[in-house]
Amino acid sequence: MRCLCVISILIFLISCKKETTTDLSVAEKIANAHGFKNWEKVTAIRFTFNVDQGSNHYNRQWKWEPKKNRVTIDENKETAFSYNTSKIDSISVRTDEGFINDKFWLLAPFNLVWDESITISQPVKDTTLISKIIANKITILYPEKGGYTPGDAYDFYYDDDYIIKEWTYRKGNSKTPSLTTKWENYKVFNGIKMATSHKRQNPNWHLYFTNIEVVVE
Repeated sequence: MRCLCVISILIFLISCKKETTTDLSVAEKIANAHGFKNWEKVTAIRFTFNVDQGSNHYNRQWKWEPKKNRVTIDENKETAFSYNTSKIDSISVRTDEGFINDKFWLLAPFNLVWDESITISQPVKDTTLISKIIANKITILYPEKGGYTPGDAYDFYYDDDYIIKEWTYRKGNSKTPSLTTKWENYKVFNGIKMATSHKRQNPNWHLYFTNIEVVVE
């Protein structure tokens, strides 16, 4: 009788685990595959956003303290500027626009969960635009009003482990891609998995991240 009870309990636990995994949305599965469950431990994240285009180089250095709603740009320079993300005003809005862009490139898988206003399509199989491989794809669409990217759409291409391989940005939900890049050189920082390199078909363009540091409790 005891053996039967133990087996019944094990079957019940396994069944519950399967149901919990199955009940997750595609957005949640993608976020979790990139370490979203570890985000609650993060007290600060530092990173440098870089873009190389031909011989031109551009970068922005950020420190984000999510639990304090505080962002600092170029914290090691005399021009360092900090602001509260919950109190955006006319002085901080330009800086915040840059931060939202750079953070989105770094943590887009998490935005699938964070951005409650977006519409997310059902997953389909499609061919990636750069690598020309069959992958899973979802499309997210932002509302026509509000935010920094009103009406814009993003196509996320991901593998069967829910890791993003490519994405396409379509301004104003245009059928024509505005920008498509690979997601490469993944690295894990205190449980947070990030693609540190994004390349287009144009070899003279490269967006990448350096000086990444994730501080946890």
